[in-house]
Amino acid sequence: MGSFMAQGTRVARRVVPRAPYRARQSPSTVSVSAMPRYETSVATPWSAERAFEYLSDLEHFEEWDPGVTKAVRVEGDAPGVGAAYDVTVKSSMSSMTLRYETLVFAPPRRIEVLAETSSLRSFDVMTFDDRGDGGCVVTYTADLALKGFRAIGNPLLALAFKKIGDRAAQGLRRVLEGTEA
Repeated sequence: MGSFMAQGTRVARRVVPRAPYRARQSPSTVSVSAMPRYETSVATPWSAERAFEYLSDLEHFEEWDPGVTKAVRVEGDAPGVGAAYDVTVKSSMSSMTLRYETLVFAPPRRIEVLAETSSLRSFDVMTFDDRGDGGCVVTYTADLALKGFRAIGNPLLALAFKKIGDRAAQGLRRVLEGTEA
């Protein structure tokens, strides 16, 4: 077809349907599947009850996660839904305090905590499964993502997150007297 047409020629236009309009998602509803993820499982001689009691109190973070320098409960009298913790983590050049809130507290099986700032979202899930010999398997899943325009850096964050997660997993195995499951 030529680059121009004679006067009076009708041109058929193809209408390309537009994607339906979607409101921008709130940062708290973004799917965690788009986030860098780290997961580890530890087989421990500890019972699910004992492991849950210890790990559900985030004040213990600094005892096993070398990236955490301080963890303090700031809301709630004890671990449970609504309890909040200020967790200070060190990064390569500084430190940052994240406010983690307990969203799910289901002893001795599951705990979910969320920390969210204007630029970062961290969502952690711990599950506790009996092994049948009195011990349990603790599975710790952590999703961490940059938000907004910073989200373009999530692939690089995923690389650093693996290194950070490996150190935390080693500390978790040490404190739970366990092995990689």
